[in-house]
Amino acid sequence: MEIKLWFCLILLSAITTSALGEFGGTLMEGFYKESCPLAEEIVKHNVEVAVLRDPRMAASLLRLQFHDCFVLGCDASVLLDTHGDMLSEKQATPNLNSLRGFEVIDYIKYLLEDACPLTVSCSDILAMAARDSVFLRGGPWWEVLLGRRDSLTASFSGANQFIPAPNSSLESLIVNFKQQGLGIQDLIALSGAHTIGKARCLSFKQRIVQPNMEQTFYVDEFKRHSTFRRILRSQCKDSSRDNQLSPLDLKTPAYFDNHYYINLLEGKGLLISDNVLVSEDHEGEIFKKVWEYAADKDLFFLDFVESMLKMGNINVLTGIEGQIRENCRFVNI
Repeated sequence: MEIKLWFCLILLSAITTSALGEFGGTLMEGFYKESCPLAEEIVKHNVEVAVLRDPRMAASLLRLQFHDCFVLGCDASVLLDTHGDMLSEKQATPNLNSLRGFEVIDYIKYLLEDACPLTVSCSDILAMAARDSVFLRGGPWWEVLLGRRDSLTASFSGANQFIPAPNSSLESLIVNFKQQGLGIQDLIALSGAHTIGKARCLSFKQRIVQPNMEQTFYVDEFKRHSTFRRILRSQCKDSSRDNQLSPLDLKTPAYFDNHYYINLLEGKGLLISDNVLVSEDHEGEIFKKVWEYAADKDLFFLDFVESMLKMGNINVLTGIEGQIRENCRFVNI
C-alpha cells in the first residue's frame, strides 16, 4: 500500500505541474536547482531541528501557510511586521497571540540569504516548511512547486475577513473556501490538518456550553458526548484559562494521520468548525467523504496533497511581480 501511495503522489505531482494553467501561476519543481541548489535541504534540516525542540512547531508552520494563502494569496504577507501606515496581519484577531513560528522562518531566511542572497522567497520558504512539517509528523511528502515572490504589503482587514474562524458554520466555511478558489473537496481534505496541533480554550469554549434547547439536534449531540465535554470543561474551567491548550486530536496528537476524521464521526472534533462538517451536512456529501478518509488514510493523504498544491498556488506572485525580501518581516528599501 505504501508503494502504491508513493507512486500516486509522484504521479499527482507530475500531473499538477503540467496542469498549472488550471489554477494560474507559473510555479515549477526544482525552481532553485541552479540558483540555490541547497535551498530545500536548508529548509528541511532547520524545520526538523525546530520540530525536535518543539513538536508543536510542525502544526504551527503548517498553519502559517494556511493563514498566508487565505489573505492576498501565497505571498508571505503574513510575515510582514507593522511598518508606517501598514498594519501587520499578525495583529488581526485570527493571528494575534495565536500564530507562531515566525522566528523559525526568520532563521531559515537568514541562512538562505547567507548561502544565496536575494534568491529564495519568504513565500517559498513557507511552502517548503509546511510540507516538511507534515512529513516529519508522519504525513505524506510531495514535491513543492516553487517560484513564488513576496508581496509588498499586508492586509490586516483581509486577515480578519478571510481566515476561517474556529466557530464558523459549514455554510460560511464553504463560502470562505470558494472565495479562494477552493471547493468542498478541498475544505474537507485541508481540514485534516487539524490532526496535529493544539487550540486554546478560547477557541472551543462554545463546544462545552449547553446549546439552545430549541435546537433538538445539538441538544442530543451534546448529551451523547457529555464525557468528552467534561474532559474539555476540566481544562477550561473559567476565563482565566482561556489560553490553556488542548490537542486538536486527543487520540494521536503528535502524528499526522486520519484520526481527525474518526473523531468527527464520533462527535469529538475539538472546534465547532470541525464538527459542522458532519453536524450541518444535511445532504450527506461531506459525511460520505469524512467516512472514506476515516477508513482510508492513503486516500486522505492523496487528497490532502492535491489540495495543498492547489492552495499553494492562490494568487501567487511570479516573474517580476513583488520582490524577494531580504528580511521576511520587512519590504526591501
